[in-house]
Amino acid sequence: MSITLQGFRRTSARRHESQRTSIEETRTDKIFLLGVKIMLWIALVVVAIPLIYVVANSFSSASAVSAGRVLLWPVEPSIRAYKEAFSDPLIMKGYLNSFIYAAGGTVISVTLTIAIAYPLSRRTFFGRNAIMSVLIFTMLFSGGLIPTYLVVQDLGMLNTRWAMVIPSAIGVWQVIIARTFFRSTIPDELYEAATIDGASDLRFLWSIVIPLSKPVIAVIALMYAIFQWNSYFDALIYLKDPGLYPLQIVLRNVLILNTLTGSTTANNLAQQLEQQQLANVLKYALIVISTLPVLIIYPFVARHFTKGVMVGAVKG
Repeated sequence: MSITLQGFRRTSARRHESQRTSIEETRTDKIFLLGVKIMLWIALVVVAIPLIYVVANSFSSASAVSAGRVLLWPVEPSIRAYKEAFSDPLIMKGYLNSFIYAAGGTVISVTLTIAIAYPLSRRTFFGRNAIMSVLIFTMLFSGGLIPTYLVVQDLGMLNTRWAMVIPSAIGVWQVIIARTFFRSTIPDELYEAATIDGASDLRFLWSIVIPLSKPVIAVIALMYAIFQWNSYFDALIYLKDPGLYPLQIVLRNVLILNTLTGSTTANNLAQQLEQQQLANVLKYALIVISTLPVLIIYPFVARHFTKGVMVGAVKG
């Protein structure tokens, strides 16, 4: 089987090498590329300025942030907001919970997505069109919030970690991406060759399909991880124990409810003012803390993103 996989890779490499041709760019192409670069730089500036603004505020003093004196550079640099964030047990617990939900939910979601998408990509699988139609139907219509809540309640998942990963474990869009990748990348001839070598379906999936599908796996894993990391609505509906709250709930309490978890009630105006100022700068620190893991992970899978998403979109 390993010989079959290696031969397939060598054949694919030779095919891509033979398709390489030197294409000279015309004047129109150069103008178009220049326009694209200008648009990308504009998009970069539009995205970067709010990020820089948030980071600058998070490293500024509470009084400077409350007075609105911070633009794109810290004023009266201070790390007090980060000290408060990392010293608050509920914030750190929320950070840990978000990591657990993102990591565990991604593993479960990717496993289930591959388990559904691969059979649907095989032309010999009976009823694959009907199953795919049912899956697409769920993209247009859902049972609604109350029926979903009743299902989660009957399954005994209320106020448990499972309520954060199981109800949203499978995304139909990710199934479609994975199925398209399997269909266009894993030919039937490779399956027939592996079958002749005595490989079972599970062995073929584990030893050949998954190693050849790293780009699409990286893409759907990133999608699921970002979704799980930013998810907070399910926590509002299904969780009651503050010890199970993800970081996004804590961030929501600070941004919307304007509260400081773990802090005592102020007894005078000065303490209220100080608490309000600290809450303002803590907002930005929590945004940076909650965004940092995604910014760290994304560069490692960015090179697979275009290939994984656009596979099968253009046929030549």
